Amino acid sequence: MKTKQITGEEIYMKYFAAFVTAYLIVRLTIPYFRRLSIKIDFVDRPTERKIHKEPISLFGGVAMYTAFLFCYFLFIHAFNKTSIAILLGSFSILLIGMVDDWYKTRKKEFPVFPRLWIQLGAAALIYKSGIIFYGFTNPLTHEYILLPTWLQFILTITWIFGVTTVINFSDGMDGLAGGISAISASTLFIVALAKGQFDSAMLSILLVGVALGFLKYNKYPAQIFMGDSGANFLGFMLAVISLDGAFKQATFISISIPVLALGVPIFDNIMVVFKRFLEGKPVYKADRSQIHYRLLSSGLNQKQVVAFLYLISVCFSLTSIILLLLNV
Repeated sequence: MKTKQITGEEIYMKYFAAFVTAYLIVRLTIPYFRRLSIKIDFVDRPTERKIHKEPISLFGGVAMYTAFLFCYFLFIHAFNKTSIAILLGSFSILLIGMVDDWYKTRKKEFPVFPRLWIQLGAAALIYKSGIIFYGFTNPLTHEYILLPTWLQFILTITWIFGVTTVINFSDGMDGLAGGISAISASTLFIVALAKGQFDSAMLSILLVGVALGFLKYNKYPAQIFMGDSGANFLGFMLAVISLDGAFKQATFISISIPVLALGVPIFDNIMVVFKRFLEGKPVYKADRSQIHYRLLSSGLNQKQVVAFLYLISVCFSLTSIILLLLNV
C-alpha cells in the first residue's frame, strides 16, 4: 500500500487551521474565564506602581494555555518524551504563575525560591527530553563545535529561564507582552519554515494564534490580564521553540536570530537587572525601570508606547530574518 504524500499546500493549510483554531478558542473562552475570575475574586487590583484604575481579571494565561493544549493534541499528535516534557514543563510554569498571581490578589508577595526552583525544574525537564543547545559552527573553519555536556546544560537552562523571566518582566502595559510574544513567535515560525522544522513551526503558529486572540481583550484599555501565569507560559514556550528550532545546527552568527527575535524584552531587562544590581536592589523586586515605564514618563501615552515597542520588535525580527536569508 502506498503512503500518501502530504503536499506543501496541505501543510500550509494545516498551519492556517491551527492558527485560526487557537485564535478562536481564546477569543471565545476569554469572556467565560473573565467572568469566572471576577466571581472568585482572582483579579489584579490597582497599586501605586500599576497603571490601571480598577480590578482586572488575571485569567488570560489560563485561556491561552487551554487553547494551546487543545490545539497541541489536535494538530501535533506527538506523544513522546519531548512532547511530555513540553506539556509538563509548560503546565508547571503556568501553575506556579497562577500561585504567584493568587498571592498578588491578596496583596501578598509569593516567595522567590519556590518559583525559581519550579522554573529551573521545568527547564531541566526540557533538557532531559533532548531539546539542548549542543554547539555551533565555527564561521572560519566551518567545523561544528560540540560543547561540553556541562556547558550544554548551563546554556540550555539559562536560555529557558532567562526568556521566561524577560517576557514576564515585560508584562507591564496593556497589549505589550502579548504583542511582542506574537511578533517573536511569528519570526520563529518563519525560521522553522525555512529550516523545514514542522513541530517548531506548528508550536510557533499556535503561540501566534493564542497571543493574538488574547490581544483582542488585552489591548488598551485591557479587559483581562495574562498574569504571571500567561507571561511565564509564553516566555517558556518561546524559549523552547527557539532551542528546538532556530538554535539547531546554528552557525556562530545565526545564533543571534532568536536573540534578535526576542530583542526588546531581552535587551531591556538586561539593562534593568544590571541597574538593580548596581543599586543593590533585589533583581525580582518590581519597579518602574522597564523601558515602557520610562517611555510613559517621557510623555507618550500607553498606545504610543506599545506601538513604538512593537515597531522596534518588528525591526529586530526583520534583522533576524535577514541573517537567516544570508545563511551566515
